[in-house]
Amino acid sequence: MHGPCECDLSRRNVLIGTAASVAAAATPGVAHAQISANTQAATVAAPVVAKVSFTVNGGARDLELDTRTTLLDALRDHLGLPGTKKGCDQGQCGACTVIVGGRRINSCLTLAVMHEGDSITTIEGLGTPDNMHAMQAAFVKHDGFQCGYCTPGQICSAVAVLDEIKSGVPSHVSADLNAPPQLTDAEIRERMSGNICRCGAYSNIVDAITEAAGRRA
Repeated sequence: MHGPCECDLSRRNVLIGTAASVAAAATPGVAHAQISANTQAATVAAPVVAKVSFTVNGGARDLELDTRTTLLDALRDHLGLPGTKKGCDQGQCGACTVIVGGRRINSCLTLAVMHEGDSITTIEGLGTPDNMHAMQAAFVKHDGFQCGYCTPGQICSAVAVLDEIKSGVPSHVSADLNAPPQLTDAEIRERMSGNICRCGAYSNIVDAITEAAGRRA
C-alpha cells in the first residue's frame, strides 16, 4: 500500500483553503443581512399613534390610536361597543356594518383615523331593549335571526337600505334607473346581499324590512 501522493495532498489543501476563505467571506455578509432584516422588521412594526375625533351614537369621542387600527377595532376594543361584530374581518360577511354619515360601510375595511369628524351609528345607537328602533322591533317580531351574530350588521344595513330607496339610489335589479326604486322583495334581497346570515333567516329578514318600511302590517 502506498500513502497519498503529494499531488493529492496539494489538491486537498487547496480545496480546504478555498472553502475556508469562502466561509470567512460569506459570514460577515450573512450577519449584515440578518441585522438589516431585523432592523427593517423593527421599523415596520413600530406603531404610529394619532389622535382622532368623531361622533359615535350622538356623543363626541376622542381617541389616540395606532394608525393601523380599524374602525371596527376602535369601536369594540377602545369604545366598548361590542354590538358591532367581527366576522370574517375581510369585508365579506357584513357582520361589522355600521352607518357613517348616513351610509353603511364595513367597519373592518376602513381605518379609524380616516373618519375624523364623521358621525357614526352602531347598533347600540339605533335603540335600546326598552326603546327599540322600528327595524329592531320588526326583526324580533319576524324572527329575523337565529344565532344573532350577524343581526347587528343586518339591522344597520337594513336601516340604510330604506334610506337608499327613499333617496332614489338604484340597485343592480332596478328596472328603470331613471325612475325611483320600489321597495320590492328583489330590491331588498339585492341590497342586503352583502350581509350573510349563516343560519339562513333570509325570508324573515325580508319580511322584517318590509314591515319596518310600513308596507306590511
